[in-house]
Amino acid sequence: MPPTLASLVHHSALKLNVRAGEDRLDVPVRWAHVSELADPVPYMEGGELLLITALKLDAENPEEMRRYVKRLVGAGVVGLGFAVGVNYEEIPKALVDAAEEAGLPLLEVPRRTPFLAISKAVSAAIAADQYRAVTAGFAAQRELTKQTLTDGPEGLLSALAGQVDGWAALYDASGAVVAAAPEWAGRRAARLTPDVERLRERAAPASSVVGGDDRVELHTLGTGRRPRAALAVGTAAALGTAERYALHSAIALLTLTTERSRSLHAAEQRIGSAVLRMLLAGEPDHARTVAGELYGDLLDAPFRLILAESASASAARAHADGHARVATAAVSAVSVAVADTNGDPLGGLAEVVESAAARSGESVLVVPYGERLVVLAADGGAAVAACGEYAMAQEVARAAVREQPPATGDGDELVVGMSAPAGPIAAAAAYKQAEQALSVARRRGRFLVEHEELAAGSVLPLLADDAVRAFADGLLRALREHDATGRGDLVASLRAWLSRHGQWDAAAADLGVHRHTLRYRMRRVEEILGRSLDDPDVRMELWLALKATAGGDSSPSGA
Repeated sequence: MPPTLASLVHHSALKLNVRAGEDRLDVPVRWAHVSELADPVPYMEGGELLLITALKLDAENPEEMRRYVKRLVGAGVVGLGFAVGVNYEEIPKALVDAAEEAGLPLLEVPRRTPFLAISKAVSAAIAADQYRAVTAGFAAQRELTKQTLTDGPEGLLSALAGQVDGWAALYDASGAVVAAAPEWAGRRAARLTPDVERLRERAAPASSVVGGDDRVELHTLGTGRRPRAALAVGTAAALGTAERYALHSAIALLTLTTERSRSLHAAEQRIGSAVLRMLLAGEPDHARTVAGELYGDLLDAPFRLILAESASASAARAHADGHARVATAAVSAVSVAVADTNGDPLGGLAEVVESAAARSGESVLVVPYGERLVVLAADGGAAVAACGEYAMAQEVARAAVREQPPATGDGDELVVGMSAPAGPIAAAAAYKQAEQALSVARRRGRFLVEHEELAAGSVLPLLADDAVRAFADGLLRALREHDATGRGDLVASLRAWLSRHGQWDAAAADLGVHRHTLRYRMRRVEEILGRSLDDPDVRMELWLALKATAGGDSSPSGA
């Protein structure tokens, strides 16, 4: 521990006597400083033992001494040493009374004790304390390294908690608690997840101090632009020098562990990419062999194939297909979503999915695939649930921030398509399902669409597309122009006839006309369009065109 006034008083070679403030001798002394200035306060930093002979002070003036001592206390001076036998044979009563009144320890320095001896004693004690702290820090570093090598991050956290006499917790990239020591600290650490998430938004390396039931320091881990993890250390008071050494050692060791994990993750990703290519090529047996224990259990049960791409990539893809409205919807965004993922929505989704899988002990395959991200995750598992929750949170955030329909905005975000449950032999079909779901998500301005939604829903909402409406308007334009001249009601008649599956009597009854009139109108439709209504493809196209433009047609009327 650093030197205190008490340790200096008990120093046998100094022979110091306490004349005031005897109950305040336990305060640390940061330095011993000599100054004969009437006002030395501008040159004080706080924590000093000030040594004087009162060369320029009227030490017998009570009012002047009260002002002098008050200024010293205000500057953080922890003690006053007065050399007797120089200017005064003893400490003047005015100074003793002022020190007692202000609670400032006053030490009498005998003539045979030079101020230099006191300064040396303070300096030596400070150096010894620093040496002890460094020695303890190196010992802590050895212990932390040993625990890391034998028990991994969990062992390191346990050793660190003991070194700082508090608790420690490790967070993953998503802000979830991975491990904590002692065990009870897990609940305390979980309450700090919002603080960890805010810390991740700052440039790395970053740290912050959080108050509450205890004092908690938060530190990001990793050498990249985006933190890979975070460390929390909770203590009853601010860390001392030895504890600070232990903390810095823990940060270095965890950073090395994190970077090593990143290298292993990159290797796993290369294996995952090979497994995915084999699955999509229809080689499930080879894929299972390559997967081994790393992804083997993932291929032994139904999985979901998740396909994701950034909205900007989706917009470019949609524009290349000539769907202008789809492109506009696909580039919708919310600035909050972008901020949460540091402009990398695919990386954000990968972190969320991998963290959820790690916490639940699941295998998950996450592979960048061109401009897309491909995920294989166990059906019904935590990773699939996390993907859905992530997409839902993005939807809610976008609607809340923009306060307008989800398909409007600007910026960059995520578009995700999810297949139905599948097995290794059907991986290529699952990829196609995910692509179809992704296309629909892009068209509708959605974050996430599951393929099962498409199978359980209706094709009619897909007709609400500008390209489809343009095709329908072109197909029916000639019929509408004919009807506009007042020479018949071919559009309404065609709708009635198609809705009755070509049954003349039923369709004519719906229209309130004779069946021969309806037959004449259908021949006119064929003549105007130049297409035969006997062709089922023609009937299908006409029916879809009528459904796509249902809002713009007049109601049926009689002949």
